[in-house]
Amino acid sequence: MRVATLFSGGKDSTYAIYQALQKGHELKFLITLAPKREDSWMFHSVCIELTKLQAEAMGVKQIWKETSGEKEKELEDLTVAISEIADEVDGIVSGALASQYQKERVDAICKKFGLESITPSWHKDPEELFREELRNSFKIIVTQVASAGFDENWLGRKIDVKAIEDLKILNKKFGVHIGFEGGEAESLVLDCPLFKKKLVIDDFEKIWDKKIQSGKIVVKSAHLESKDTS
Repeated sequence: MRVATLFSGGKDSTYAIYQALQKGHELKFLITLAPKREDSWMFHSVCIELTKLQAEAMGVKQIWKETSGEKEKELEDLTVAISEIADEVDGIVSGALASQYQKERVDAICKKFGLESITPSWHKDPEELFREELRNSFKIIVTQVASAGFDENWLGRKIDVKAIEDLKILNKKFGVHIGFEGGEAESLVLDCPLFKKKLVIDDFEKIWDKKIQSGKIVVKSAHLESKDTS
C-alpha cells in the first residue's frame, strides 16, 4: 500500500513509519504541519524545522504546511495537505498511541478521501514501545517537557534504558504518561534505520520557565552527517 505519514520528527511518527515499512507499505510522502502557536492540539512545534533535514535523510518528499494551531481549525489545514496527495496514496500513517481526540480526527479526514487510517502503535504499551525503538537503533532525545516531575536536565537528554526507568518513576509519582501522550514531553529522532544520514545538532539553547517548571530546546544549528560504517 502506498502511504503518506503525518510527520513531526519525534519518536512516535518516525517509529510509525518504520513499522509501516516493516509491514510492506511504500512511503511516498511526509506531511508536516507547523503550528504558529505552541498549544496546538494536533501538531508539534518544537524543533519542527528539523523535519526538513530528517526528510532529506530519508530521501522522501515532504509536504510542508503552516497551520494556525487553533483547535479544530488546524484540521482544515491538515485536510488541505492530504487533499494534495490523496490521489497518489492509499493510506495515511500516524503515530497515535492513546489520544482518541487525534485518532478520531485523522480517521475522519481519511474517510473523506477514501484512504485507510493506519496507526501501527495504537494502544501499544508505551514502555515496551520505547524499548522496541532502542532495540531497532532509534536515537531519540527529549526536546520539551511540560509536566510535574521533569526538570531542566531532561532537555536534550538521550532516551536510553536509564531514562525509561526514570520515566517509570515519574509515572508512579506524578502520573506522567511514559510515552508522553498527554503532552508531558516532546522528542526528536536523531538517527534510525530509516535515515541514510544521521542528524547532528551542533548548538542548542535550553529555555526554562521556573514558574511553571517547563521548558524546551531551541536548536541554533544542525546538519546531516554520514553514518560511520566502519
